[in-house]
Amino acid sequence: MIRSLLFFLLLLPFSVQADLQLTGDLTQGGLLRGRAEPGTRVYYGEQLLKQTAAGEFILGFGRDAAAQHSLTLIAADGQVTTRELQVTPREYRVERINGISKKMMSPSEADLRRIRQEAALVKSARSYDSEQVFFTDAFIWPLTGRISGVYGSQRIFNGEPRRPHFGIDIAAPTGTPVVAPAAGIVRLGHKGMFFSGKTLILDHGHGLSSSFLHLSQIYVQEGQKVAKGERIAAVGASGRVTGPHLDWRINWFDVRLDPAMLVPPMSQN
Repeated sequence: MIRSLLFFLLLLPFSVQADLQLTGDLTQGGLLRGRAEPGTRVYYGEQLLKQTAAGEFILGFGRDAAAQHSLTLIAADGQVTTRELQVTPREYRVERINGISKKMMSPSEADLRRIRQEAALVKSARSYDSEQVFFTDAFIWPLTGRISGVYGSQRIFNGEPRRPHFGIDIAAPTGTPVVAPAAGIVRLGHKGMFFSGKTLILDHGHGLSSSFLHLSQIYVQEGQKVAKGERIAAVGASGRVTGPHLDWRINWFDVRLDPAMLVPPMSQN
């Protein structure tokens, strides 16, 4: 696939200029928004990015994204432009949490089968490359409260390093309303996953999704369209947690992004 794309590009005339606008965060965990002249094809590596009628597109950088990336633009007249992207690295917090149950640390074989099945459901819900353009609107916080966990932090449970945390945790009492940070289509509403408990996933379009974990209630149904600010769920302590809070996550397909980069400071929300 890569070789065929490169061979195709070699056959096209190259241009040093292109009508390309980029906004967002060129940093690990960041979401980059772009706009190219309508009719221009935009490749991120070998991936052809979906665009709106106005030429808008998005792409994201994971927690440990490399520093160098590039976009290739092929205009309607065949002109080719490349744009180099420099991604800034980040430092992440290390958190130590003791007293975690042995069941969480060492799931049984039955639990592992369940975990794999649930992971497949989440992967499927996050894989939608829909035509929805809800992501073009500004995002809001799904609720306000004390930030108890941040994106990218490395958690050490009972002295053992675990996977990094890929969401932002907002502590709040059980039952506190959770609203949609942007309009979306409900792709998953699960009554109780092993780790994340009651789990909800919204599709904002073009591969961008929000996940809401550890809920006590889910008020929407799969396939339902929800508006920004609409109540969709309630804070809980379901799944494997130590207290009630919302774990809010943002994905661009399987790339895990920092939700805090999509919203203003909480005091300004």
